[in-house]
Amino acid sequence: MSFTNPIIAAGLARLTALFSERAVTPVEVCAAYLSRIDRLDPALGAYVAVDKDHAIAASHESALRWAKGEALSPIDGAPIAVKANIAIEGLPWTGGIGAYRDRLAQEDASVVRKLREAGAIILGAVNMEEGAFGATTDNPWFGRTHNPWRADVSAGGSSGGSAAAVAAGLCAAALGSDTLGSVRIPSAFCGIFGLKPTQGLISLDGVIPMSWTLDHVGVHGRSAEDCALLLAAACGAEAELAAEIAKPADLDDLIDAPLAVLRPGDLPLDAMGRAALDAAVARARLLGIEVEEVSLNGYDFQEAYRLGVLISGAESLAEHADRLAESVEGFSEGYRARMALGGEVKAYQLAGAYRKLAGLAEAAREALGAYQGLILPTTPAQAFTFAAGQPVDIALYTTLANVVGLPAMSVPVGMAGEGAGALPGAVQVVAWDDETALGLGKALSEPVDAPTAFRG
Repeated sequence: MSFTNPIIAAGLARLTALFSERAVTPVEVCAAYLSRIDRLDPALGAYVAVDKDHAIAASHESALRWAKGEALSPIDGAPIAVKANIAIEGLPWTGGIGAYRDRLAQEDASVVRKLREAGAIILGAVNMEEGAFGATTDNPWFGRTHNPWRADVSAGGSSGGSAAAVAAGLCAAALGSDTLGSVRIPSAFCGIFGLKPTQGLISLDGVIPMSWTLDHVGVHGRSAEDCALLLAAACGAEAELAAEIAKPADLDDLIDAPLAVLRPGDLPLDAMGRAALDAAVARARLLGIEVEEVSLNGYDFQEAYRLGVLISGAESLAEHADRLAESVEGFSEGYRARMALGGEVKAYQLAGAYRKLAGLAEAAREALGAYQGLILPTTPAQAFTFAAGQPVDIALYTTLANVVGLPAMSVPVGMAGEGAGALPGAVQVVAWDDETALGLGKALSEPVDAPTAFRG
């Protein structure tokens, strides 16, 4: 993404080179991002809390390390934003829920602690859908996050603040969480890269659950390399493994096995989504990657989505039952209704839902066994306006990777539409390992420019 400020244009991966060459210091980088937040975020609505003093102090510590040649990791000095359901010591830890507005995190979540140990600068907490249960990020307690491309369009969700902040250049990269698609959907809408890694690769300790069965912590970046670097630090891998995770698979490795794509009749999809998918498939074939059309026999997208929502409702209700009893007014009517979907089912029905979901996961894994991965739309339709509201099937395709626990990455594939109404197009890739997902995402992407209003 092109920004006029070279510090912002560097994203995450290129900051390492700038620091190594002493072309810029972490202090200057932190100051540049904090200045942009002050100037641009009031109109965007991405941040709910900025940890300015601690960020500045951390940037000075990082600058000393780089000056001594003792950087802790490739992301030492990189300014990172964190979704509001992930604990940041001393900041409000709300999960986007009004009932937790006054709760301060007593310690960092495990993933935040690992980022600090890698030298990352935590800028603050960013907005999200209430309770992570939705894809609009029009939060009744903490405000609306606008899409950097068009203010009347949703940034997606539930990690809308994370994706919008990355796309607008208000952080170098960001953490989000993904239960049914909450990293990939906003990444698609905002024109950036978003990875939901292998389930369990990043610790959920210190993350307010939506569904402990399906939750993942994920990463948002402006490139596949940015996502890979943040993932390596976020999972706290030892040096050798971190170096492996931080490098997307090379094209030479990707042409050794075929890639699956669903048959056109199996995909409810609007015209722009179809064009984006066709372009990504054509690019794969041009690069020498074999692509075969398949049907995921035994996997029902609608049923998996329905079961995912049901289980998420039940587990969200279990997580918040005590606070709900104490402060029902701290939960919006819409969020209470979504949780109630899980509360209305009997125990044996919920047990059956878990069993059915496990069967769907097994069917999907079996159908994909001969392929290195699957390319499919991120969403059935382009980003929606706030006035139109969230389509009921927005997570129809993203749910698959949560059900099977495999890594999945949404990547931009150019702009869809024309003129002022154009918005980023996207596809997602599901793979058996994170390096392949990152490599395929890099190979098949067509990165977009920075949003016009945020380039300067």
